[in-house]
Amino acid sequence: MPAHDFVSPDNIRAQFSAAMSLMYKQEVPLYGTLLELVSEINQQVMARQPEVAEALRWTGEIERLDQERHGAIRVGTAQELATIARLFAVMGMQPVGYYDLSSAGVPVHSTAFRAVHEQSLHVSPFRVFTSLLRLELIDNPQLRALAESILAKRKIFTDRALELIAQCERDGGLNAADAEAFVQEALHTFRWHHDATVTAEQYQQLHDQHRLIADVVAFKGPHINHLTPRTLDIDAIQAGMPAKGIPPKAVVEGPPTRRHPILLRQTSFKALQEKVAFSDQQGSEGSHTARFGEIEQRGAALTPKGRQLYDKLLDATRAALGGVPAEANAERYMALLKDTFAEFPDDLAQMRQQGLAYFRYFATEKGLAARDQDDRPSTLEGLIEAGHVHYEALVYEDFLPVSAAGIFQSNLGDDAHAEYGSNANRDAFEAALGMQVQDELALYALSERRSLQACAQALNLGSM
Repeated sequence: MPAHDFVSPDNIRAQFSAAMSLMYKQEVPLYGTLLELVSEINQQVMARQPEVAEALRWTGEIERLDQERHGAIRVGTAQELATIARLFAVMGMQPVGYYDLSSAGVPVHSTAFRAVHEQSLHVSPFRVFTSLLRLELIDNPQLRALAESILAKRKIFTDRALELIAQCERDGGLNAADAEAFVQEALHTFRWHHDATVTAEQYQQLHDQHRLIADVVAFKGPHINHLTPRTLDIDAIQAGMPAKGIPPKAVVEGPPTRRHPILLRQTSFKALQEKVAFSDQQGSEGSHTARFGEIEQRGAALTPKGRQLYDKLLDATRAALGGVPAEANAERYMALLKDTFAEFPDDLAQMRQQGLAYFRYFATEKGLAARDQDDRPSTLEGLIEAGHVHYEALVYEDFLPVSAAGIFQSNLGDDAHAEYGSNANRDAFEAALGMQVQDELALYALSERRSLQACAQALNLGSM
């Protein structure tokens, strides 16, 4: 089949993201309420702060804002992880970053599947935080063997989905009809299943070890456990959720409120209590908590220097709490966070000059008008000062392990904490995945470099 008949992976991803959002809205009605609140707040922010809307127009994010979503799933075996990677590859999504959550008491390690080029992200920024259960961290050998045997029997992909994945790999793409079929078949992997694959007793054993283990092992597939829209003001969302009947978690994860947001801030509503039919319960039902709603505010992608400063300030804030969980003393934690982060410049010019964040550069109309003048500036700093080049912070497309663990824990319940120590094992994760994860910092550096090259070309300069 000619390649021009293939639907682009970016468009398949956009179709899948829309279909997933519709499915989740039907399964979790509060998610629809959340989308309405986020849309209201975003419109208010852009009306109240036109400079925010202008920055989004420069970067192209204003077009993608309403469709921005990230989801999260948890798989149980290396084979499931490797196949989910093949499924996401059909949609142009690659594994970026390695996250060890075991040090925060969650027995998984993870990556984020997403598009890696800014043009692809512009078409669809959909991303899926994907965690692999770490059965080796279960200290009870009988329970570990039980979990392994249960997971070995399940099949989380439809036969047709596997056929279409193989077809895409063989032919180099999918036509419109096959792409539509792929989206529908792939959705089955992420659906909620009311029927558990275990008895009530087995579920309780898994649950008592860790709620997340029960969530991964006891069901037919890796149901999407949240879909996350992007807001421009997460504090307004946090304050506005109760009036919509949405109970928020106590603390917004990530950095504090800033004029120029950095990295990622996240909040969520508590996991739903869902009815479940266990395999030995004819005519009666148990319950399970798994799926919740999450909201995020994305800010500037930080350089290694910026991340080092961020991590230092976050560690200092948590240390100042004296071992008390942030959720248990939310007001004090947020105050400490704001005070500690006063050390991080809240000014794009300073962040750029100090090398704390990555940026995108744009040729301005003034610069384009002067592109053939001999006396124009030739250095980047000179071009910026003369108004020939404009810059905006590159948006952070990835995740934060401490924040992800905080979201997981708050929705698993206060008794979900466990001690696993620090068990990072990127080699084992990549072996299960069947490929290496990409370095997110290298991707941001490439995006920044491409924008500089595009500026140089537009302004008729050799380089900048």
